[in-house]
Amino acid sequence: MNGQETLDYTRIAQAIEYIRANFKRQPGLDEVASEVALSGSRFQRIFTEWVGVSPKKFLQYTSIEYAKKILDETHASLFDAAMETGLSGTGRLYDLFVNIEGMTPGEYKNGGENLSINYSFAESPFGEILIASTEKGICCMEFADDHATAFSSLQKRFPRARYTQTVDGIQQNALFIFTQDWSRLKEIKLHLKGTDFQLKVWEALLKIPAGVLITYGDIASQIDSPRACRAVGTAVGENPVAFLIPCHRVIRSSGELGNYHWGEVRKTVIIGWEAVKRESISKTE
Repeated sequence: MNGQETLDYTRIAQAIEYIRANFKRQPGLDEVASEVALSGSRFQRIFTEWVGVSPKKFLQYTSIEYAKKILDETHASLFDAAMETGLSGTGRLYDLFVNIEGMTPGEYKNGGENLSINYSFAESPFGEILIASTEKGICCMEFADDHATAFSSLQKRFPRARYTQTVDGIQQNALFIFTQDWSRLKEIKLHLKGTDFQLKVWEALLKIPAGVLITYGDIASQIDSPRACRAVGTAVGENPVAFLIPCHRVIRSSGELGNYHWGEVRKTVIIGWEAVKRESISKTE
């Protein structure tokens, strides 16, 4: 991702944030374009090229109405419906290519003592990320709007680990998710620190097809804990691996998109990007 692409992402994120803040008065194209220092025509072209829909229609794919539409169409069990109809194309990524392995009780309790962790910073379509790996797999991936803050967050997860800033093969393979045909990816392995309950929730998240939204209640039912919606929400919020474990696909039962650890605007962008990609794939099948 070059400097111009990074600038385009920043402008798109700013534009979405402005539209959401001023939605009730319906700002025009030129007004929003001015906020990101572009002409109306150039903004329209960049926005449409980047996300696949026009600025005017973008929120229809990513706002509350989009979420409610998904819920209404699937009725009783959105998760079951997704499994029935969404396993082709992008939806199969998480079933086929991502394995999850919890750390041993000793590793969990001692804060990563004796663990060697490589980490690096990389570009993604949704902003810069920090990605970290052990010899067993990816242990952290989060959006890094500030490098120092992101690295501090990693250190808090594994305070006794040894850190080396370097790019390794495990990281590179995981990063291919943003640039390569998913059917050609090697297996992506995750090496995570979490309780048994958290690992169950994260495993359930891995089964949500791209472009599909489900509720916290759906996740709770999937892991046979139908009354644990609040605990599920907490575990979703503590997901240490952005995008690969798609916590951005979980919404409230009301249809609201809800919070996101790395920002509501970024969640909106990712959901819209996946919705457009899923629609494009479905048209070619």
